[in-house]
Amino acid sequence: MTIDPDIQAAFDMQAVGVTDRRRNFGLAERKQALSLLSDVIKNNEAAIVAALTEDFGKPETETILTEILPVLQEIKHARRHLRGWMRPSRVAPTLATFGTSARVRPEARGVCLIIAPWNYPFSLAIGPLVSCLAAGNAAIIKPSEMTPATSALIARLLAETFSLDLVAVVEGGLKTSQALLSLSFDHIFFTGSPAVGKIVMSAAAKTLASVTLELGGKSPTIIGPGANLKRAADWIVFGKFANAGQTCIAPDHLFVHVSVKETFTRLLRERIAKAYAEGSISSDLSRIVNKHHADRLAGLLTDATAKGAHVTQQEIRDGTRFKPVLIEAITPEMAIDHEEIFGPILPIMAYDDLEDVIMKINARPKPLSLYVFDNDRKRIDQVIEATSSGSVGVNLTLIQFIHNRLPFGGVNNSGLGSAHGHYGFCAFSHERAVMTNHFSALPLVFAPYTPGVKRIIGIIRRVLE
Repeated sequence: MTIDPDIQAAFDMQAVGVTDRRRNFGLAERKQALSLLSDVIKNNEAAIVAALTEDFGKPETETILTEILPVLQEIKHARRHLRGWMRPSRVAPTLATFGTSARVRPEARGVCLIIAPWNYPFSLAIGPLVSCLAAGNAAIIKPSEMTPATSALIARLLAETFSLDLVAVVEGGLKTSQALLSLSFDHIFFTGSPAVGKIVMSAAAKTLASVTLELGGKSPTIIGPGANLKRAADWIVFGKFANAGQTCIAPDHLFVHVSVKETFTRLLRERIAKAYAEGSISSDLSRIVNKHHADRLAGLLTDATAKGAHVTQQEIRDGTRFKPVLIEAITPEMAIDHEEIFGPILPIMAYDDLEDVIMKINARPKPLSLYVFDNDRKRIDQVIEATSSGSVGVNLTLIQFIHNRLPFGGVNNSGLGSAHGHYGFCAFSHERAVMTNHFSALPLVFAPYTPGVKRIIGIIRRVLE
């Protein structure tokens, strides 16, 4: 594949500097880089808000809460803990290695590629960069071409802040991504769909690059009979309709216990009406990113209603703006039952037996998140113990993402590896084992294997086995 000369030049410049960075990019330099990143974000908050408004009508408050503050929090957390993260950790010797000492050194991987998605185009490009710089690496960032204003802003701000040998931004579409993936990066951090994640992982295999894949899937939400229904409605409306549902960990569909379904659905409608101005398309609700994705959502609704699903609203769509939609009577033959929705459409399904819900969840690919609303600890634990997901939210949605002391990542179809805080630092680090001999007795069992050596080995076996 022919590589754009600018892409090749940026990669070569960063690759040449790998050895020097490992030697010279220490604690002070990393903290300085993070400070520069924090400053440029704070000084350009209005421009970030404007870019996201231009790309898909994201409300200013939502941009601050979901795009800017999480990154600033990530930077602050990394700066505060970086000294401890970078410090080699000592490892106690085993019986077989008595007489030695050992430690684990976290070291920079080298040149890293960060491929960012369109749904949170600022925070999901800059958040991984925080971990990348904290771990001592250089980075090439490929922002999404589907959010051109934000991508152009990221490119300008980072070019003004960092030299190309440390951080470079490459804009473009599919061919640009393919060209980047053909290069021998030391680590690739990708956020996007499971389908594209498989392509990224396949490309990484050709150069044996390590990968972190932040993917998605259909995150199920269970409303149990003991749930605080008003609180559940508040959290689900926030989690589902923030960013117009274009969130990889948004509640995808609800399983609501039959005993509370009628009351809960009423409370859910009331909360939606309060949050998003019933009867109109609210300016507090983002647009769908483009016509293609808006048409996809409309197609899911058309397919579902044609096959018997029930939607009460009329005039749901105005171009790329959608009202929040509740849909019931979902059946397995509907596309909405097995495709990730990624929009402001919320299926509601009644259940009577929790075991049936668990069985349905386990029959699907493992989700990025799973949510449970209930006050019965036994039922909550039953769900957690019987299922697998990247994360679990109990009586909340979304905010597990901003907890810097928790790993954020998926499992199997929903992702590989973890991000945020120390987990993000580790994702961009190689944990190098260093072992030093002081007075090891193992030479006593080196060849030749005389009868005396064999007796010593026999004693060792009895101690170790």
